[in-house]
Amino acid sequence: MRIYDHLFFDLDNTLWDFTTNSRLAMEQTMTQNGLISKLPTFGAFFEVYERINHSLWSDYHTKKITKQKLIIERFSRSMQAFGINDYDWIELNSLYLENMARQTQLFPDTVETLTTLKSKGYQMHIITNGFKEVQHSKLSNCGLDRFFTKVFISEDVKTTKPHRQIFEHALKSTNASKKRSIMIGDSWETDIIGALNFGMDQIMFLNHGQNPVPESVKLLKLASSSTFLELKYRTKTYFIDEIIGLDELL
Repeated sequence: MRIYDHLFFDLDNTLWDFTTNSRLAMEQTMTQNGLISKLPTFGAFFEVYERINHSLWSDYHTKKITKQKLIIERFSRSMQAFGINDYDWIELNSLYLENMARQTQLFPDTVETLTTLKSKGYQMHIITNGFKEVQHSKLSNCGLDRFFTKVFISEDVKTTKPHRQIFEHALKSTNASKKRSIMIGDSWETDIIGALNFGMDQIMFLNHGQNPVPESVKLLKLASSSTFLELKYRTKTYFIDEIIGLDELL
């Protein structure tokens, strides 16, 4: 007997390989505007950029900074680390997002798994914190838009995961119930904790250990003989290493 009717997916680094695609898009951007020749190596720059960008996104998720501050500082601080102080950071960000939207690398078996889940009758949706300028383009350019009934972007909803309001909005808009819905994502802090605190079951995409979970959760998982953990509010937390694992789990 099927437990769920509605599957809510994160997009970046859950289905769409953000790590690979963002690196490709950034290298294209740096090459197009000639900045790559001013860097010691692209790899050195991108390592600094990733660290700064991750920190800024954490602040953005918790509403400590605005989108404008994020897009300016992720480039200004990264480039200034290599002695480049004068540039139109907003223009640079726009070019980067344009290149980002064109990237199409997905995690293995993503299309096949979504095809199977759709054939089983699941209603599938996206809940993403990504920028609205690119999220719809990402989905259409890599052919994933056909699988999803509704796409909820944090900018449109005016709040981000992990805040409960975005989950409330998504379920209300799809006439879905908490008990018959599940959230699937790669981020413990935004996807899993957000859905857990909202009272909805979750599936953590581990990507073979690339996506971290707290040590306490690792220990509970190792000690458990069940396929899931009950961490809070009697919700279930499942774990998969590959997207194809959804086929067996659901």
